[in-house]
Amino acid sequence: MTTTNQPNAGAAGTWKLGDRTVNRMGFGAMRLPGMPWDEKPTDRAGAIAVLRRAVELGVNHIDTAAFYFMPTRSANELISTALQPYPDDLVIATKVGAARTRDGAFEYGRPDQLRGQVEENIRQLGLDHLDLVNLRWGLGLDKQPGSVAEHFGALAELRDAGLIRHLGISNIDADQLNEAMTIAPVATVQNRYGLTERQDEALVDTCAAHGIAFVPFFTVATSVPGGTGHDGPDETGQAEVARVAQAHGVTPAQVRLAWTLHRGDHILAIPGTGRLTHLEENIAAGGLRLSDDDLALLDGITG
Repeated sequence: MTTTNQPNAGAAGTWKLGDRTVNRMGFGAMRLPGMPWDEKPTDRAGAIAVLRRAVELGVNHIDTAAFYFMPTRSANELISTALQPYPDDLVIATKVGAARTRDGAFEYGRPDQLRGQVEENIRQLGLDHLDLVNLRWGLGLDKQPGSVAEHFGALAELRDAGLIRHLGISNIDADQLNEAMTIAPVATVQNRYGLTERQDEALVDTCAAHGIAFVPFFTVATSVPGGTGHDGPDETGQAEVARVAQAHGVTPAQVRLAWTLHRGDHILAIPGTGRLTHLEENIAAGGLRLSDDDLALLDGITG
């Protein structure tokens, strides 16, 4: 076998988020309440069970946002209910900038609105400050041009005021990262990246050079019809991925996660799910050791 017998989020090693050490296999909370296009929200008890099991398996980095909600479910509320009192080593990362109105419509916050967004996350999570806040730049998946200085500067002021411990930035390009680093230390970059989403290769290397954690999203998923989001397996390179998966006795999704983690020690995975079986499979991927031949085959896939 090429995976550890018991899934453990520490199997892929650790990385520093500022002054906090986290296991490289984390958890993304986006799917916990259900996705906007779902007919009904997820089962509440099931979502709480997933969160508690994740922590039992060593997850100490959870990514969330106040705009992850359905009419009767909220990712932040589920996290608060399931995990308080929080473990001392747990790092909860959230994101602001992008927001949703009560009726679910997305909107983008002005710099002077970011404090309210930060305070809303603090309230929902039952905290007195936030470990890590990412400035999510733009509303869509495509990178948006423009200066991030005013927004990132507003978050830097909130860090100085003690509401935020560390800052990150999401959905940005190299110039925007460089601009942010002139304002305040950047602990994480959170961009779309994976085996067949490699447009940010240079940015991944830049983060490594600066000791910045790179936190990819949509590592194992692809767009659904109509462009409403990401909710299905990425089938690009499926023959090559299936070949590696069969050789190791694992799933294609586990291979994609393992490849992403192999890309660099500063990569932190945050796969999300609302199912216990998928959770354990995702965490087990951190123990999957790909051979040089496996990596050569997978590296040859083009998106």
